[in-house]
Formats: sequence, structure tokens, C-alpha cells
Amino acid sequence: MKHHHFHHLLLTLLLLLPCLGYAQCKNYAKKVCRLELSPYIHDGNYNAAVLTEGEDAELFKTFYAGQEYRLAVCGSESIPRVEFEVMTVDRRVLYSNAAAGYASTWTFNVEATQQLIIVVRVPVRDGTPDDDLASGCVAIMFGLKVD
Repeated sequence: MKHHHFHHLLLTLLLLLPCLGYAQCKNYAKKVCRLELSPYIHDGNYNAAVLTEGEDAELFKTFYAGQEYRLAVCGSESIPRVEFEVMTVDRRVLYSNAAAGYASTWTFNVEATQQLIIVVRVPVRDGTPDDDLASGCVAIMFGLKVD
């Protein structure tokens, strides 16, 4: 069980670091996922990591009142669709893309400046043996509406 927690912590740290050592994943985020933000302006951060089926990772980010945001979560073709949730720091789910047909973007405002948690998860395809689990890049990108 300790190994699982260490692995989860490692994945979280990888998402928080802007793709150090993951040039291909960062490139994927720039070339593919960033397009999902249009017409919103990218905030300049590339949050991406390589995840394997069955893994999840979390990203904490502060959002400011009075701003309109677009969140885009993209996964490379080598992995099944990516699930994501946006939660408050007390783990109350504000949005789940699983409840929205696995949409890759969510556009939203916050009423008050607050930190939110974005959880990304790569589900295991039904009937996939452990030694055949696929890995791929998962990117989380943010855009701001500019008037």
C-alpha cells in the first residue's frame, strides 16, 4: 500500500513540474491540447505527465474571482479517454467530465478567489491484463477569457 501512495505522490509532483524530462509530453501539450483552449488565452503553463491506465494525478491551482476560465484536459491516442474532476479543497465535486459525455473542456467562473483541485484519471479498459496497460501523455491546460 505504501508503494501505491509513493507512486501517486510521484505522479502528482510530475504534474506540478512543467514537464521536466518529458519533452515529448510537453510538445504534445503545446501542439494538441493548447488548441482546445481557443479562443481563450493560454496562461503559459504546460502541466503534463505520462500516465498509465489505472493511474490518477492531482493538480492544485488558484482561480480568481471575476475571471472566466477554460480548462482543457487531453490524453494521447495511446490511452483510453481521460476522466477529470474539478473539486474544492474539501473535495466537493464541482464538475466531472464523466457526467458530461467525457468532454475535454470545461468553461467556468468562480464567485470568490479560491484554490481548486483538478484530478485526472486514466481508466483501465475492460479486460486489459496488467502487463498490457497502455501509457500516454495527459495534459492539463488553462485559458483566460480576454475581452
